[in-house]
Amino acid sequence: MKKVVDREELGLKRIEPLSWWVGMKTPLQLMMYGTDLAGSRVKVLEEGVRVTKVHTAESPDYLFVDVAIDADATPGTYTFEVKKGKRVNRFSYKIGKRRRGSAARKSFSSADLIYMLMPDRFANGNPAIDNTPDTVERVRRKDPFGRHGGDLYGVMQHLDYITSLGATALWLTPPQLDNEKTYSYHGYACADYYRIDPRLGDNDLYRELVGKAHEHGLKVIMDAVPNHCGTAHWWMADRPFANWVHCKEGEVILSNYRLATITDPNGSKYDCLETVRGWFDECMPDLGMENPYLQRYFLQLYVWWIEWADLDGLRVDTYPYNDKEGIAWWTRSILEEYPQLNIVGECWHSSPAIVSYWQCMAPNVDGYSSHLPAVMDFPLQEALNNGLAVDTTDFYGGMNRIYEALALDFLYPDPKNLLVFLDNHDIDRFADEMKGHVDKIKLGLTMLATLRGIPQLYYGTEFGMRSDDLSKGHGAARKDFPGGWKGDHKDLFTGRRQSKEEKELLAYTRKLFQWRKTATAIHKGETTHFLPEYNSYAYIRYTRDQAVWVFINPSDRNVQIDWKRYAERLRGYTTGVSVLDDKEVKIGNKFVVKAHTSAVVEFTKKRRTKKNENG
Repeated sequence: MKKVVDREELGLKRIEPLSWWVGMKTPLQLMMYGTDLAGSRVKVLEEGVRVTKVHTAESPDYLFVDVAIDADATPGTYTFEVKKGKRVNRFSYKIGKRRRGSAARKSFSSADLIYMLMPDRFANGNPAIDNTPDTVERVRRKDPFGRHGGDLYGVMQHLDYITSLGATALWLTPPQLDNEKTYSYHGYACADYYRIDPRLGDNDLYRELVGKAHEHGLKVIMDAVPNHCGTAHWWMADRPFANWVHCKEGEVILSNYRLATITDPNGSKYDCLETVRGWFDECMPDLGMENPYLQRYFLQLYVWWIEWADLDGLRVDTYPYNDKEGIAWWTRSILEEYPQLNIVGECWHSSPAIVSYWQCMAPNVDGYSSHLPAVMDFPLQEALNNGLAVDTTDFYGGMNRIYEALALDFLYPDPKNLLVFLDNHDIDRFADEMKGHVDKIKLGLTMLATLRGIPQLYYGTEFGMRSDDLSKGHGAARKDFPGGWKGDHKDLFTGRRQSKEEKELLAYTRKLFQWRKTATAIHKGETTHFLPEYNSYAYIRYTRDQAVWVFINPSDRNVQIDWKRYAERLRGYTTGVSVLDDKEVKIGNKFVVKAHTSAVVEFTKKRRTKKNENG
């Protein structure tokens, strides 16, 4: 028998996915990359696993190998033989055993609070990996657009802080290798999808982080980026197929960023193709998701990460910019493997009509279904920021702006599965939009905690983090978390040198979202909202046995509540508890919501017992 050799001796540089499992619904197709592999024959020497077909690519350096795994195959290491001419070599490949209940894993939902952070800007837990020999960009913490040295160690060290906020899920911007010469800190220009960036840690550390997060009651969501890679990605020097990337050699054509061209029944194909095939950025080549081999590559990629690292969900970057049929197949196929997994897509547009097109079960006139369970609610985010920024009674401003946004919920197949947020890494910080006014930030947090949907809190918003210089854009807004680096003057993880305003906001955030964890009416309830009056706004979240009455008053006047107005949803309730100060509230008694504040009152019906029913 010939020996099993190192893959480099064989001329194989990469074999992806890195491993697989017995009992998967997703078929296994190995992508082999090396030197002059075209024409090779491939087989497996042991029983239980076999090669069913070998596909050649346009580049002779790739093979795509279909592999069948018997349902009763023994988990372990299997030997693949690659033969071309007189050259016969072998390599080992692991086929593992799945975790019990892996396919039925639960995911994030409206019962969760997602804490969203950028690892490079959160905390530096291991300065020894700030710079590595196999990565290009070095740490330059004083440069807003440079790498700052945050890592997965830092995230892991502060899981207690994250859970103290009431968070039950964690979304990190992409942790995979981004090896661009500059601006590599954000992770969205991937150079190797199967490798964690060594300046953040490694694959094993990422899996350890997920395990530690689970121990803290935190689900982990991976930020998936199938629309584009980075110019430094290893396949850019030798693509399997010409349409693997949308460009000719040396050519860069940027997207027009007009998502309406995709949904417009009267739009031109030229404009639509420019939207979806143009590069998202000069360092982000657009990938050809219409290529069936690339579709399968990305399907296996994220199935592999979910299975290997035990992930709880996906957030998909720039979802509509993919080939729409290709990304729909990808989404549907992942859900066939994990039927209860939640996947939220970034569909960035101001119109609910366009955003709703991308949520599954939308009654689109063209019959299209993305199969995507959740979308990010950018229209509501804009309404919240604009509505809270200005105190006005104008029909389309102030609280009316928010009311009008929520009045369009009929457009969404599932409003409860919308991701609701005040800010994130791609837009201005909420505290900047509110000019640092603590009362307005509190009002935003109240609405984030009580509106329908899945709330997402951006790191730093919990204490009103602001940009150092708004003119510097993203780099300045994506600030380092104070205390995440040794020697930081201020440490907001521990409260050292915390300002009065920061302390106040942090306590407010914790109070709201720790309560939210037990508020069934917020997780599952319906919504009735009431027309704003004098720029104050009320809504009720309710189930059969619980109602949460919310009153938002950004105006300059104190408001005495007329309980009769809310009788249609509060009938049967007499006494509630004010969530923000734990005081008893009786319907019918005088109740005043002061200017620039909010009120959240939880009412619960006592269920009748048999003893009560029988007297």
